[in-house]
Amino acid sequence: MAKRKDENELAKSLIDDIIAETESEDWNKPVSKIAQQGGKARAAKLTPAERSAIAKKAAQSRWKNAES
Repeated sequence: MAKRKDENELAKSLIDDIIAETESEDWNKPVSKIAQQGGKARAAKLTPAERSAIAKKAAQSRWKNAES
């Protein structure tokens, strides 16, 4: 019969499993690289009119903050 793990041993084994899973993923990539991928994918989905509207809104926001 296998020995039952107590709560602490069980918790440690769960954390070890999670760490092992995340080490193989993109966790070591800089956040800026991951964000660039998302930005490029979003830009590819948007129409030129949508991109223009977003750019105009961002420019207005920047100029509004510059005047203050």
